[in-house]
Amino acid sequence: MSKQLGVDLGTSNTLIYVKGKGIVLREPSVVVTDRQHRKALAVGEEAKKMLGKTPGTIEAQFPLKDGVIADFDVTARMLSSFFSKIHAGGIISQPSVLICVPQGVTEVERRAVEDATYEAGARKVALIPEPVAAAIGSGLKIDGPRGSMIVNLGGGSTEVAVLSLEGIVVSSSTKIAGNQFDEAIVQYMKDEHQVLIGKATAEALKKNVGSVHASADIGELEIRGNDLRTGLAAELSVTSAEVRRAVAGPVGQIIEVIRRTLASTPPELSADILNYGIMLAGGGALLRGLPKLISEQTGVRVTVAKQPLESVVRGLGRLIEGGTDFGYEFRAR
Repeated sequence: MSKQLGVDLGTSNTLIYVKGKGIVLREPSVVVTDRQHRKALAVGEEAKKMLGKTPGTIEAQFPLKDGVIADFDVTARMLSSFFSKIHAGGIISQPSVLICVPQGVTEVERRAVEDATYEAGARKVALIPEPVAAAIGSGLKIDGPRGSMIVNLGGGSTEVAVLSLEGIVVSSSTKIAGNQFDEAIVQYMKDEHQVLIGKATAEALKKNVGSVHASADIGELEIRGNDLRTGLAAELSVTSAEVRRAVAGPVGQIIEVIRRTLASTPPELSADILNYGIMLAGGGALLRGLPKLISEQTGVRVTVAKQPLESVVRGLGRLIEGGTDFGYEFRAR
């Protein structure tokens, strides 16, 4: 039976919503392939466990980079695998797929997402801007004349948009996002401690003791890595304050994008944003102290969505469950 799906195809994670079923899949956007035969050996959670542990004949990769497709074939195989997982439960066959794309992508990048979704087995496909889905999923009312501002901080990109009357009035995007936070932590450890750590360890630091505001510091975490001076294993404690210093650069760049978007917003909508605040969604919204820091830097109250990691896919779900179409249309290939 053909079903309608909402797919949040993210750089770090992919979430899928099935009409009438809710969110049925949450998996990392990772694929492990055989280098020689280009065959997918593992996808999603199973593949993520292999990151940094594969031999030379096997490659573990994120097929999306900075919010867009970097490897078309691998992305199509990943989506096909995810669709098969759902189909194994008797839910879908040749689905109609509503999938989001970053607001600032080119027509070529939009077409790549569309074609990869068809290649994965979709019967019909519709595209919708990611900020629209994030705003709807965060509970913002964007169908009236009131201005609403959404900041969706994902793994590969950060989307900032002001919406009104079901459309995007002003928007900005940057490739600075959660993955860049991890890279900044890796670099900090090399520069300050001469210790090399992997991205998985950097992500653990960010999630467990990460902070961007002194008032949100919570302690320290014991980690292990390689001492670059001796080549031997090293163990040390890293504090919230150190993580804050490590990510200060990328966080500052994101806040500057928010400030520029606010400066470009028409005065009437700016007044609405001052009254109702900024909504923060995406995995980056969970970084401790970020709402307070953005509020201090912009003078606007900041609210975090109730389920920030699921804001985009929940917005897609509300649309396919029978809400307004917001301009999208399912099209066969």
